[in-house]
Amino acid sequence: MSEEKRIMQGILFAPGAPELRAIKLRAHNLSSLYSRTLEDETEEREAILAKLVGKRGKNCFIQGPVFFHYGIHTQIGDRFFGNYNLTIQDDANVTIGDHCSFGPNVTIVTPIHPLIASERRTMINQNGEPKHMCYAKPVTIGNDVWLSANVTVCGGVTIGDGCVIGAGSVVTRDIPPNSIAAGVPCKVIRQITEEDSMRYKPDILADCKVPEE
Repeated sequence: MSEEKRIMQGILFAPGAPELRAIKLRAHNLSSLYSRTLEDETEEREAILAKLVGKRGKNCFIQGPVFFHYGIHTQIGDRFFGNYNLTIQDDANVTIGDHCSFGPNVTIVTPIHPLIASERRTMINQNGEPKHMCYAKPVTIGNDVWLSANVTVCGGVTIGDGCVIGAGSVVTRDIPPNSIAAGVPCKVIRQITEEDSMRYKPDILADCKVPEE
C-alpha cells in the first residue's frame, strides 16, 4: 500500500517517504510562486492554482500569500474568498463548499501526531523499519461558511452549512449547520435566526436593501 493511500485510510504513514516528499515539494514551490504574484496578475494566478489545488469551482479569489502542504488533497467550491496568509495543511482531504469566506490567517490542519514523545520521534512501520510517522483526519467545511480572522480548524472536523466561526477560534469538534461558534476550544454560542437579518439593523443598513428571495 502506498503512503498516500495510508493517509486516506486514516492510519499511520511516513511523511518523509519519497513519494510524499515529491508531492509536497511541488505544492510548496507552487505556493511560493503564487505568493510572489501581484494581485492583478490574474492569468498567472489562475495558471498556478490550476496546478496547485485538486479541484476548485468558479470565481474563486485567494489574496495570498498562501501555503498548501499537498494541494491536490484540497477541493474548493464556487465563489470562494480566502484572505491573507491562508494555510491548508492538507495531508488528509480538505473539502470547502460554495460561497465560503475566510478571514486573514485562517489555518486548516489535518495531520495528528502521537501524544507520547518517544512515539513522535520513532515508530516501527509496516516493514519493520523505524520511521517518523503520523496520521491525518479530513476536514469538511459546508456551503456559506464564514471563518473569521485567525481561525484554526483541526483534523477530523466538519463545519455545517451557514456557520460563522468567531475570530481566533480553534475548532476541534464538529459544528452543526447555521451556528455561531467561537472560542478555544470552539463552542456553539447559538443558532443563526431570521432576527440576525440586516433588515433589523436599520442604522447599519442605511440606504441599502436586503435582496428579495
